[in-house]
Amino acid sequence: MSDKSKVAKVKKNKDGDITDVMLDNGNVYSIDEAIMLAKDDKLEGVNVGKARNGREYLRSNPNGEEGDNLDNKPTF
Repeated sequence: MSDKSKVAKVKKNKDGDITDVMLDNGNVYSIDEAIMLAKDDKLEGVNVGKARNGREYLRSNPNGEEGDNLDNKPTF
């Protein structure tokens, strides 16, 4: 069994950008903290991508399931 946490819910700003994530254990992290957790291999099902402008972002691992894309997660 994995000791990694999963993103359960997301918080978005008025532009629809994810600003915070809630993990399945109830802990809430800013998106920057969540990116660091993903880099430290502490989150399951996500990875860190890099936009053309160099900004890093959190994204779901590709698996063909749209329902577990971060943008489709429930909000809090």
